Amino acid sequence: MRKLKAILRERLEGADRIAVLAVGSELRGDDAAGLLVAEELTVTFRPRPGGPSLQVFLAHTAPENLTGEIKQFRPTHLIILDAADMGQKPGDVGIIEETAFTGNASFSTHSLPLRVMTDYLRRFLSLEIIIVGLQPATREFGQAPSDAVRNAAKRVAKVIAAVVNQ
Repeated sequence: MRKLKAILRERLEGADRIAVLAVGSELRGDDAAGLLVAEELTVTFRPRPGGPSLQVFLAHTAPENLTGEIKQFRPTHLIILDAADMGQKPGDVGIIEETAFTGNASFSTHSLPLRVMTDYLRRFLSLEIIIVGLQPATREFGQAPSDAVRNAAKRVAKVIAAVVNQ
């Protein structure tokens, strides 16, 4: 998490309006990772006076459905939270570069690849996009999220809250 904190500090420098887009399916085990972080963030984050504003968007499996709301918020920064198979241990966290998903590749159970959505948003907004991936253990239908991903989600939310309020 120390590396995540350092990266977020650097990439959120000068942030004024931060949109957090949580992606995933609550019906597919650890695919809910992004939603778990967002849920924890709504409990953990308390804005400091004069600090950046932060708005959480729960996208579930269709992040493209929230592009209008995100455009209306006019963020300077967008943090996308998602389960991502990075070939690591369940619950590991990493920053995923947008270039990692090209073509029609999708990290989760989205109806549209994230790259299509981020390209669309960039047509209307000048913003920094940061993708935070959480390594899932399982995405089996009907499974509950693993303890590893639940714990990682809590840690990620605390890191985001701390960096935004520094």
